[in-house]
Amino acid sequence: MTYSHEVQHMCCVTKGCNHGPAPIPEEGKWVQARQITDISGLTHGVGWCAPQQGACKLTLNIKEGVIEEALVETVGCSGMTHSAAMAGEILIGKTLLEALNTDLVCDAINTAMRELFLQIVYGRSQSAFSEGGLPIGAGLEDLGKGLRSQIGTMYSTRAKGPRYMEMAEGYVTRCFLDDNGEICGYEFVRLGAMMDLIKKGTDANEALKKATGAYGRTTPADGAVKSIDPREE
Repeated sequence: MTYSHEVQHMCCVTKGCNHGPAPIPEEGKWVQARQITDISGLTHGVGWCAPQQGACKLTLNIKEGVIEEALVETVGCSGMTHSAAMAGEILIGKTLLEALNTDLVCDAINTAMRELFLQIVYGRSQSAFSEGGLPIGAGLEDLGKGLRSQIGTMYSTRAKGPRYMEMAEGYVTRCFLDDNGEICGYEFVRLGAMMDLIKKGTDANEALKKATGAYGRTTPADGAVKSIDPREE
């Protein structure tokens, strides 16, 4: 180590108190994090690309500094889905610091990684006060029973009004309108459930029927006077 001429000629003064870093909450413990292996927790974060065309929600389950589980969800850009596929292979098994300094293919995923790094090293994990943290596999809970991302897709124009395309319940097939022409309910298909039924041998039409549900006012008795296909009408 090289010292400048000015420092070499300074007198020595003893350093005072040294309490170390402030402890952060981690999986039900208070930890003084001094190195990457001191970091554990499950956390979520969102990133975006420079043109803000797409976004990524990233979920990581980290144990002793190593990424043991990763959930990569993207929206808004077709190329991001392929980037997510590569990032899913890249992330697991890397330390938190390695992942921060690795190209995760897509700007939005890289930004999400940066945001997660900040959260986790400051103790802002989702499992900060959960004793022992969450097991590997907890990230799947974000997807629900159908193992599909929670997507909300709405389209609207001033001239023609709103259209519901996809809700948390599933792919919207019909929008129901009241006598004011306002949406008062919708019909949806749980695509994950439908595909599971088809894989088990159920006829496709029967599977579609079983996986279809509705929310809100959808019958004339409830005040729904008309229904429309949100993608065609």
